[in-house]
Parts: sequence; structure tokens; C-alpha cells
Amino acid sequence: MVMDSGAGKQKLLSILCHSSIFFSATLVSIGIPLAVYFVSDDEIVRDNAREALNFHFNVWVYGIIFGILTWVLIGWLFLGILGVGTIVLPILAILDVWKEPYKPFRYPFIWRVL
Repeated sequence: MVMDSGAGKQKLLSILCHSSIFFSATLVSIGIPLAVYFVSDDEIVRDNAREALNFHFNVWVYGIIFGILTWVLIGWLFLGILGVGTIVLPILAILDVWKEPYKPFRYPFIWRVL
């Protein structure tokens, strides 16, 4: 399968945005999709970067809420679910972008702030 350089760049940048969550312990994790969003002129790449940023914000908000619930209720269960979702959902996004680079991936169960 031959891919033109535009589609390859689009796929690479979109995958980079979604995989940035795996660097979540560093500020680099949000910096990658933020930089791609402002640098890229490709609308699909910008949509994927925006979705990755929204996913980051949701993970942080849910992490804070579930962290507070840990002290009150059975928050450990919620933190476990969040941990699994933080790994599984970006992998699904990467695989989807790999198969269909011409459409942005939409994460389920998140609030879209941007």
C-alpha cells in the first residue's frame, strides 16, 4: 500500500497526539497535542489534537474527583477503572487513526471543553 507524504504526516501527527497520554506523568503529555494543534494546518490533525487535549482534561478531572472519593467511599474502584481507561482508550484511538487517518477519533464518555 502506497501512502502519500501528506497522509503519512497526518497519520503520524494524529497518532502522536493520542499517544501523548502515556507520558501523563510529565508536562510533555499535554504539550504534544497542544503544540500539534497550533502548528498544524491540517483540520483532521487539529481535530485529533483537540480530542486528545479534551481527553487529558477529563483524565485530570476524573482523577481529582476519584482521588477525593477514595477517602470517602470506594474510590479505589473508580481509580482502577480510570487507570484502565487511560490505557485502553488511547490505544483504541491510535488503532482507529492508523486504520482511518482521514477522520478524527472521538473518545467516548468525555466532556469536550475545547
